[in-house]
Amino acid sequence: MTTPPQAPEIPGAKHIHSGKVRDLYELESGDLLMVASDRMSAFDWILETPIPDKGKVLTAMSLWWFEQLDVPNHIVSTDVPAEVAGRAVVCEKLAMFPVECVARGYLSGSGLVDYNATGAVCGIPLPSGLVEGSRLDTPIFTPATKAELGEHDENVSYDVVVQTVGADVAEALRSTTLDVYTRARAMAEERGILLADTKFEYGARADGTIVLADEVLTPDSSRFWPAGQWAPGKQQPSYDKQIVRDWLQFESGWDRTSGEAPPPLSDEVIERTRSAYIGAYEQLTGRKF
Repeated sequence: MTTPPQAPEIPGAKHIHSGKVRDLYELESGDLLMVASDRMSAFDWILETPIPDKGKVLTAMSLWWFEQLDVPNHIVSTDVPAEVAGRAVVCEKLAMFPVECVARGYLSGSGLVDYNATGAVCGIPLPSGLVEGSRLDTPIFTPATKAELGEHDENVSYDVVVQTVGADVAEALRSTTLDVYTRARAMAEERGILLADTKFEYGARADGTIVLADEVLTPDSSRFWPAGQWAPGKQQPSYDKQIVRDWLQFESGWDRTSGEAPPPLSDEVIERTRSAYIGAYEQLTGRKF
């Protein structure tokens, strides 16, 4: 399906929006309640098969990273209604920037597709001879447009970001994204995980302060690879939703170009994905899920 199922009713909260994974509510205080569901999305489809505990893992991991990063963020409170305990946060209402702020330290995914076609990613020329999983000498900022549900985010040049949000904001988004990625990558490597790439979203407060929002550095928004198994030139083992993508593309029999919805995930893929998400959380944080 390309539209999310109807969001559950929560007393004292007014549902205002649902994305591929999250449901957003407005509270009587004026703050927002952001709920992470167990929905899984892939290839611009919301899959009919949820991943048990996924929303709780995403919420716990984001909160852990927000604790580590010295960057303004949107969290107001973790005191949430009992119906969504463990999978929701109360957050600020911000004016969100319509840009996916992506940082890449390794070449994979749509970045590799762009590179193979043009020798560059988002207009940034890269050395010749790079392959799947190559480590880049310097991390790069490769933004994308934010697409409507069911549509595909499109990689764009930095100039497009400047045209969209203005030069000063564009530079702040780029520098903050690369700074946070670089620090998070070093922390992950210390724990045996390569943070290949990640995407951030930002909003602005009324006073203009740029704030890190939504989720941060989760297996949904990032590529996590086990450091000890990294080998450029092939698909890397992962702790993220690549497990689902690979199964859909190579094992399920689904034709991505057919226009038909993906099939239900197998029990084995559901459990492997759940275990990977929990494993990434536990290895990064040192906490038991």
